[in-house]
Amino acid sequence: MNDWISKVQNKQFIASFSGGKDSMLALYKAMQVGKPIGLIAMLDATDHYSYSHRLSPEFLEAQAHSLGLPIWTRAATWTTYEKQFMELLEEAKANGAEVLVTGDVDVPEHGFWHANVTTKAGIGLCMPNWQKEHRTMVEEFVELGFVAIVTTVNLSLGMRLSDLGRILTRDYIKELVERSIDPCGEAGEFHTTVIDGPIFSTPLQVEKLEIIQKDEYAFLPLKIK
Repeated sequence: MNDWISKVQNKQFIASFSGGKDSMLALYKAMQVGKPIGLIAMLDATDHYSYSHRLSPEFLEAQAHSLGLPIWTRAATWTTYEKQFMELLEEAKANGAEVLVTGDVDVPEHGFWHANVTTKAGIGLCMPNWQKEHRTMVEEFVELGFVAIVTTVNLSLGMRLSDLGRILTRDYIKELVERSIDPCGEAGEFHTTVIDGPIFSTPLQVEKLEIIQKDEYAFLPLKIK
């Protein structure tokens, strides 16, 4: 059993933030029982876009602004990633954070890595999504009223260019399952960008830019209008 509530209840927390559905759902759940003091996000040192979800610092700032939270970022290579992440945790702890909240679902390496860095930093770890059934979790996300756009796909894992720009809905979740694709995208099939939901003060107005393809990946960049 994942007793995540006791780990964050009535405590000040920082949330690891990608701008996608998993980290947003974890943030939402933690906000129901704990006290958020901000978000942290890691950027690729080569172009300063976020890892995996490929969001610009300006886009992350717009999400954070609508969520009513400050966001702290660090740019890193894979070599310096842990060092820079640790610096963010130490800064957050100095600002009163007692717990790190993450959107990890069930990839053991991710859970172990976060457990290791939080232990080093001397703060707690809370993973509200940990070991949740994938389809149930994504359907809960949709039912709560979050709006997420598919913005990254891996074309070698069953995703198509036509999936880019689609909104995560119950019907689309059903379609992904029928196509034998994990609706959580835990194997890296796809990533989403959240533009609205119950913890947003206002929806983000976005412009879809030209699709970029690189090897087996395709990206749909979004720009704040």
